[in-house]
Amino acid sequence: MSKSNSFFSKKLISWYLTHKRDLPWRRTQLPYHVWLSEIILQQTRVDQGLPYYKAFVSKYPLIKDLADATEEEVLKLWQGLGYYSRARNLYSTAKFIANELNGEFPSSYQGLTKLKGVGDYTASAIASICFNEASAVVDGNVYRVLSRYYGIETPINSSHGIKEFKKMAQTLIDKNNPGDHNQAIMEFGALHCKPKNPECHSCIFNNSCVSLQKGMIARLPVKLKKTKIKKVYFNYIVILTEDGKTIFQKRTGKGIWENLYQFPLIESAQNINKDELLKSKEFSELSAIYGISSLVLYNEKIKIHKLSHRHIYARFWIAESSIISDTAVLVPQIFNYPASNLIDTFINAFFKKKKQH
Repeated sequence: MSKSNSFFSKKLISWYLTHKRDLPWRRTQLPYHVWLSEIILQQTRVDQGLPYYKAFVSKYPLIKDLADATEEEVLKLWQGLGYYSRARNLYSTAKFIANELNGEFPSSYQGLTKLKGVGDYTASAIASICFNEASAVVDGNVYRVLSRYYGIETPINSSHGIKEFKKMAQTLIDKNNPGDHNQAIMEFGALHCKPKNPECHSCIFNNSCVSLQKGMIARLPVKLKKTKIKKVYFNYIVILTEDGKTIFQKRTGKGIWENLYQFPLIESAQNINKDELLKSKEFSELSAIYGISSLVLYNEKIKIHKLSHRHIYARFWIAESSIISDTAVLVPQIFNYPASNLIDTFINAFFKKKKQH
């Protein structure tokens, strides 16, 4: 590490040791706990992820405990965090480590990257924090700190940018203290070099930060334009049977909310009214199976649920059924199944209110 690189790392670690937040996963070097925290914190803020981390550690204190759970139990505990593929990968990897690796995590970056759901960033974090391997992390915080400090305008989400920033982060890492270095640069980006209103006036690097000197702070880091957001229209048919049951099905196939539960769903290319829904082939098939005798729209105002690459425009239709179905479940039971936030919000609003009356 060059003298200037050494200056950067030492100053950063010194700042970190004084200003770091007291978080439970920082009090341990157990790979299971560090891995769990990193998976939860992917695409999740610390304040949102912390209760989930505590819940998982409490319910599954050892990786064997997580491996012995069912996927449904894991998805239910994960409910509300979104990006559910993380939970499915978490469960799959726990089973693999417990059953195939005798409960022992791989102790190197290369070995860790072979685990399902563990990419470059997560492998680097675990390898450096738990096994003292000098593998640099690069996340959103790191991109922001490095692009601003060095004044780099290469788009961070381009293939060239990903390689450039990884190489730079690797040259900066403190090889004797990689764990603290990695946590320091991420913490500095989260608390100090923030996306908006960074605290440049009190920054430890304000005498050497290129973007501060050139007035480039607000436009760094550079990102290529996102993929166009797709609009989709969901019509959920909430079937209520005469014996106090409803139809609540596991969502199959790859895609969003895989293996989560939902009411029968009819998708449409655009918003449709009641007559159009009744005339649809999907509704006719549903009605034939469950003997739907009436259909009433629950929410006049469309519920918009925003995901990273699509916006879901959802309506819930309440249907009465005259057929006693073997696939129906008692209404109180649906609260035990893992579901998306969209579905969970509805069932808490509709069924709990209905119960009060």
